[in-house]
Amino acid sequence: MKSRDTEGSFELYATRTPGYLWAQLFRRIGVHPIAVTMLSMVIGSLSGYFFYRQELSWNAVGMLLLVWANWYDCADGQLARMTGKTSVLGRILDGFAGDLWFFFIYLGIAMRLQPEWGAWSWLLCGVAGVFFHARQCSLADYYRNAHLYFIGVANELERSADVEARYRTLSWRSRDWFEKLYLLCYASYTRGQEKPTPDFQKLYNKVRATCAAGRKLPEKFTDDYRTFSKPLMPLCQILTFDARVGVLFLTLLLGQPWLYPALEITAFEALRIYTNRRHERGCRRLTAQYFPETTDTPNTKNLTH
Repeated sequence: MKSRDTEGSFELYATRTPGYLWAQLFRRIGVHPIAVTMLSMVIGSLSGYFFYRQELSWNAVGMLLLVWANWYDCADGQLARMTGKTSVLGRILDGFAGDLWFFFIYLGIAMRLQPEWGAWSWLLCGVAGVFFHARQCSLADYYRNAHLYFIGVANELERSADVEARYRTLSWRSRDWFEKLYLLCYASYTRGQEKPTPDFQKLYNKVRATCAAGRKLPEKFTDDYRTFSKPLMPLCQILTFDARVGVLFLTLLLGQPWLYPALEITAFEALRIYTNRRHERGCRRLTAQYFPETTDTPNTKNLTH
């Protein structure tokens, strides 16, 4: 686990711990992390069929399959770190797995609603999945990575400019074509994360420039960032998997699966906007405090060399 700041107690016990135990088992029997990722993709995608069925007993099987897939999705990364078997392909497939699960989940819900809703079922699920689900998860993931970066735990925060620079160094005619394709898609993904966060981008670029110049940010800066960012981490957890799937399961138990995409378009989107605005406001405050507009260098009263 990277940090308790970004993972709540439910995620720790319901997801991380089972994932860790699966990872230990897979390590003992010699299973490759990519094989675990592929298994999670298959199991999670199968849940969509069980959500398509009207019977609650079938829906319950789908719920178990999705939880099982999520454990594997957690296990593959832990297994890769345990064994040192990390790869670009593994990272690509790991990021793709959740998208594939929800593609089939939306497909199942749309097909289930079609006899009564007609084409509206496809419109509802299509809009919710493409325009709302994707950007909600993307922003939450970005803020979690930003938090880990600023508290010094992990550096998985990517800039689209850096991804594009790596993309341009590769050739389509070499064995790197698959990585180049991944970077092409990933650059678009990171641009989508950067677009709604202009104030964060300004703060992030100032911090990078300060570090590149050999100056050191004080501990107070980290504390100030953590003060406004940490309370947003539970909201990011809601926008990612656990709470979202809890809502999905509840709508299925109620026999009203249309509520799930409807809540993504309304309640989850409202939460995304709220989280985005609070984070941007905190970034503006830190930029004004540590990097005044009147100078190109950080405020020397707040920074140490």
